[in-house]
Amino acid sequence: MSRIGKLPVALAKGVTATVNGGVVTVKGPKGELKLPVDSGVQVEVTEKGVAVTRRNDAKHNRCLHGLFRALINNMVTGVSTGFARGLEIEGVGYTAKAENPRKLSLNIGFNAPVVMEPPEGVTVETPKPTIIMVKGCDRQKVGQFASEIRGVRPPEPYKGKGIRYSGEHIIRKAGKAVGGKSA
Repeated sequence: MSRIGKLPVALAKGVTATVNGGVVTVKGPKGELKLPVDSGVQVEVTEKGVAVTRRNDAKHNRCLHGLFRALINNMVTGVSTGFARGLEIEGVGYTAKAENPRKLSLNIGFNAPVVMEPPEGVTVETPKPTIIMVKGCDRQKVGQFASEIRGVRPPEPYKGKGIRYSGEHIIRKAGKAVGGKSA
């Protein structure tokens, strides 16, 4: 039995979960998320929380057991507290500006600013010109949009300029060695 899958998902205060026709719906103060469930996994809402069981011990069902429990746990966490991913911009003159929660403008060394629009349910904030906060209730969408922002100008290994995740360590390379043998 899956060690992760056998644990019930506790519902936080103000969060409700329903299962209808193979779709799990979780509602909370931050929003509503839906997840279609595979036919090899059965989801039930009990007084302890949301329980995930597999229909039989086929390999495919064993693989999905812990996965769907973790996905439902992320849904409950997302609609109750939400998810956030921070990005830092390194480089002279590199800045970001959230024009509104639905638009992000990046000035990162190109001849024109790069304007990005987050997906539905994701908001972008810039507390400082060099810090970007991506927030939302869907963990996958938050991580995907943060990855797309980082992909516009990933950090380069020589000077470290570019967009990186908060706390990410970039391994620096040595530049060309100066000097050598003279003839």
